[in-house]
Amino acid sequence: MLCPLWISISIVVIADSKGGAFFRQTRVGKDGKHFRLWKFRTMRPMSESAGQLTVGANDMRITNAGKTLRKFKLDELPQLFNVLIGDMSLVGPRPEVPKYVAMYTPEQRRVLSIRPGITDHASLLYFEENELLAQSNDPEKTYITEIMPAKLALNLEYLNSNSFRGDITIILRTVQRMFS
Repeated sequence: MLCPLWISISIVVIADSKGGAFFRQTRVGKDGKHFRLWKFRTMRPMSESAGQLTVGANDMRITNAGKTLRKFKLDELPQLFNVLIGDMSLVGPRPEVPKYVAMYTPEQRRVLSIRPGITDHASLLYFEENELLAQSNDPEKTYITEIMPAKLALNLEYLNSNSFRGDITIILRTVQRMFS
């Protein structure tokens, strides 16, 4: 059902800048297992070497097509493949890169006890995370000391209260937020 959309997005990404349509990145999943997360490529090739955090819509590494894909979170669609192969679920704590997981406290590592998801409460609350980081003099420090702990606290709350009904609510709120 999504094939026509995926093909269209792939063509736009490839036509907009050099490189392939997809971006793969190592993330940490359930029980600390590493996996490859799939996204549509929204940045110029080799941009990750300049840092793993993006800082606002005006980050020069983001392509023109990437700005639109990120605005509507369409770059996340290939993660449905991660769901199909069992690395992720639709709802759950967003998977993090190993660099930041290494900084988790033992309590925060509890988020690794369940499969990561495409969306969660933290994704909704920090929908404009890149813009927050763009306002910081030291985006990485802001992420590590403020944003990451706040998101992990929300994820730990989710661990204690997750339910099918709650997951449906998160999915509906995510779809609503994407188009608002």
